[in-house]
Amino acid sequence: MEYTSGGGASWRQALRRAASALHFTRSRRSGWSIGVPLIGLAAGFLFTVSANTAQGTVLREDRRVELAQLIDAKQTEVDRLAGEAKALQAQVDGTTNELAVGDGPIKQERERSAPWQEAAGLTEMRGPGLTVRLNDAPIPVPRPDNSRLDDYVIHQQDVQAVVNALWAGGAEAMTIMDVRVISTSAVRCVGNTLLLHGRRYSPEFVIRAIGDPGRMRSTLDASPSVAGFRDAVRNFGLGYTVTTESSITAPPYTGPTDLRYAEVPS
Repeated sequence: MEYTSGGGASWRQALRRAASALHFTRSRRSGWSIGVPLIGLAAGFLFTVSANTAQGTVLREDRRVELAQLIDAKQTEVDRLAGEAKALQAQVDGTTNELAVGDGPIKQERERSAPWQEAAGLTEMRGPGLTVRLNDAPIPVPRPDNSRLDDYVIHQQDVQAVVNALWAGGAEAMTIMDVRVISTSAVRCVGNTLLLHGRRYSPEFVIRAIGDPGRMRSTLDASPSVAGFRDAVRNFGLGYTVTTESSITAPPYTGPTDLRYAEVPS
């Protein structure tokens, strides 16, 4: 800035502007001098909370472990309740059989429902079919940089792809881990374990289907979802085998058959 000796008013105005700028600078610096320590304190608090929560682990993995532990803790309760339900069902069946001897309407309804028992999966079935086995892959050491741990395990969508392809190929009965599955059975995975009808199973996952072996093989080969899984088999070494069986036994489904949600198809 240039000043002249003859401009007293200009000199005073320049001093005011300089003082105002200095005050603004000091105020701004004063605000930062208070704000920076507060931000640092808040960040330190968050880091401390995260470290105490994680305890040396990855938080996302911790949640997965906690979920698996919760399932394990509930397994005993599920087994106990399943035993009670089975005993109660036996009592109901026994009482129904006794009443059907002398009660015409009950006997008539039982006879009417008998042909549907097999289709509903409530009776044992035997016949030729396929056995499909899915298994996790060994994780190489060192692991390729472009791969993830999830690439080496069987996922829910892999099991569902095989199951849906077998149904589409005309499967008449199916079991997963020797447990009969029906139209309302849900296949879910927690980590690399399978959750079916309230029980948890570890790989290898074994799926058996009764039906025309040739037709079911064709639908497995033609399924886009199964084709995507086979790509993972080639790339990461996952286990996948399909075997033709001359005789497969599918035990009856013994779980609950009540529908919680249903709608009339349009």
